[in-house]
Amino acid sequence: MINESALLESRSLRHSVLGRTDVLDRVKALSLLPDGMHVTTAMVAAYFEVGLEAIKSLVKDHRAELEASGYRLLTGEELRSFKDLSGFQSRTGSLALFSRRAVLNIAMLLRDSNVARQVRVYLLDMEYLARTQPVENSTPTEVLSLDDRIDQRITHILGKTVVPMFNALIETSGEHRRELIALRAGVQRIERRLRHHHARLQRLEAPLEERPLAGVMAAMDAMNSRKFEEHIATLLNRDGCTDVVVQGGPGDRGIDVIALTADGRRLVAQCKRFAPYISITSSDVQKFVGSAKVLYSADVALFVATCPFTSDALSIATDSGITAVDRALLEKWSAGEPLKVLGH
Repeated sequence: MINESALLESRSLRHSVLGRTDVLDRVKALSLLPDGMHVTTAMVAAYFEVGLEAIKSLVKDHRAELEASGYRLLTGEELRSFKDLSGFQSRTGSLALFSRRAVLNIAMLLRDSNVARQVRVYLLDMEYLARTQPVENSTPTEVLSLDDRIDQRITHILGKTVVPMFNALIETSGEHRRELIALRAGVQRIERRLRHHHARLQRLEAPLEERPLAGVMAAMDAMNSRKFEEHIATLLNRDGCTDVVVQGGPGDRGIDVIALTADGRRLVAQCKRFAPYISITSSDVQKFVGSAKVLYSADVALFVATCPFTSDALSIATDSGITAVDRALLEKWSAGEPLKVLGH
C-alpha cells in the first residue's frame, strides 16, 4: 500500500493517482471559476486553509510538475481571451490558474495543511480499496444497477448503437474503411473504460463487511451511524473493555456506547460520523460533558469523530477530562494502536 510519506516524496507516485480528483469534493467543496474548470491561487489557498505564500512557494519549487498537471500562468492576449470567454474579472497583468488535477497535486505536496492531509488520507484509502478488491466482469444487469454518478446510458448507447453503426459503415465503405475501423476501436476503448469505472465504483461502495476495515478511513466514511457505533464498540472490546453496550439512538442522552475499561473504570463514548470537512464545535463537546460527567458519572469519556475538532472544542475537552478522538487518532486506533486513556 502506498503510504503518505512516499506520496509526499515521490513525483511518480503522485502522478499515478492524479486521476482521482473526486476526493477533493469528498473532503471539502472546491469552488471553481465561472469557466467550471479552474481555480486561482487565492482559491487554492482558501481550500487548503493556508496563506497565499504557501501555495506560491510550492509553485516555485514544483513548477514543472504542476504545469504537467494543468497549472497555467496567463498573460497578454491569452489572459484577455480567458476573461472574455469566462466572464472572470481581474485587473492584474497575469493570472495563475489551477485545474482540479493541479489542486490535487498541491494536496500531495502541501505538508502543513490539515485539509491537504485529509485529502491524502482519503486518496490513499480509496486507492487501497481499489487495489485490494478483485476485478469482476460486469454483467448487463450489474451495469444497470451501478452508481448514478456515471450515466449508464452512455455505456449502453456506445455498445448497442454506436459500435453496430460503425460495423455497418465498415461493411459498406471502401474508401474510408481504415479510418472507420480506427474510430470503432476508439469507441470500444471508451466503452471498456466506462465499464471498468462502473465496476471500480461498485467495489468502493460495496457493503462494509466486504471491505478491509483496519486503517481504512474510507470504509468508516461509508458506514451509517449505527455501524460506526458498532465499530467503536469492537475497538473497545479489542482493547480489553468489558460489558460493552451500544445504545445509540432516540433517548440515548448523547451517549452512544457504554463499557468498563480493563481496570474497571466506567466508560462512555459519543460517536459522530461526520464528513471530513466538518468540525466538532465547542458546543458539541459541552453537551457531551453534561451527559458524560453528570448523568453517567463516567471515569473515561470518549468523543469519537471522523472529522477534526475546533481549537475551542479541544480546549474544553482537555479542561473537562474528555478524550477527543479526531479523524487522525481514530485512524491510528482502527489500525491497531490502543488509546492511552484505556490503559491501566
